[in-house]
Amino acid sequence: MSSPPDCQALPEGYQLEGYRIDRMLSRGGFSIAYMASKSDGTPIVIKEYLPMHLAQRAPGNQSLQVSVEGQGKFNSGMRSFLEEAKLLAHIRHPNIVAVLDFAKANNTAYIMMKYEQGHSLEEHVFRLKEHGKTIRESFLREVFVHLLSGLREVHSRKLLHLDLKPANIYLGEDRRPVLLDFGAARWGVGQSEGVLGNIYTRGFAAPEQQGSGESLGPWTDIYAIGATLYACLDRGKTPQSADLRMTGDELEPARRRWAKVYSLQLLELIDWCMQLSVRARPQSVYALQKVLNGELLDLVDPAWFQK
Repeated sequence: MSSPPDCQALPEGYQLEGYRIDRMLSRGGFSIAYMASKSDGTPIVIKEYLPMHLAQRAPGNQSLQVSVEGQGKFNSGMRSFLEEAKLLAHIRHPNIVAVLDFAKANNTAYIMMKYEQGHSLEEHVFRLKEHGKTIRESFLREVFVHLLSGLREVHSRKLLHLDLKPANIYLGEDRRPVLLDFGAARWGVGQSEGVLGNIYTRGFAAPEQQGSGESLGPWTDIYAIGATLYACLDRGKTPQSADLRMTGDELEPARRRWAKVYSLQLLELIDWCMQLSVRARPQSVYALQKVLNGELLDLVDPAWFQK
């Protein structure tokens, strides 16, 4: 994967705080992820804070250059990035990626994370699609019950993920789901906008992340959980974006679309999570876990089902 000429990734073999950069894994608008290794050869992942609209790295340089007018936003974002790392470093949960270390270098900041063997939920769904198979409900229930345990821990620390999607859910070799990429978690519960602007993925982001005016909270991640489940049933296709749904909702309810394939309980759960109004959605992850564990969906006012 090539880098833009004015925003180069760190080169292979570069030594960073005792870690060796092996290759770039991915890049987004605010960060670059690298495959790296410790001095003993143990593989890890390093995430570099690099908001590309504010900073540049020219070929042959390691330090970032930030414009004078963008320095304030860059510094605020970096402080939040490191604060996020400190909070996540204190979380040891089997369903949350482990933060091993964090550091400042090259005029920016880095988070060192445990490398997990396996593949993403997105890859799993596409593999099934290639073989003409659909995802099993029992598999989804097992994965998401455990994943939601990790998300409950995140919410208990007054953090939100804000970028939940199949690509950010990793399935370990033991099928243990791990929640990845907390790049948007720096916003915190109750805040509506981060210092760097909105960070979200269309189709999975809730309406309040896209200008509805309602506040962010656990229900924001819950919308994304519903959208992720919807995408899994739809063999990897991204659902209609929430901003488009607010002006013309064309998303077919799950309970109607897959009525003869999956249980009504699971389908109603997905539709409940993907309600456009925050007040119509589950307000806590615990409510979702109860349903996925097989308890009756008796927590909802059934009135909104009458479409």
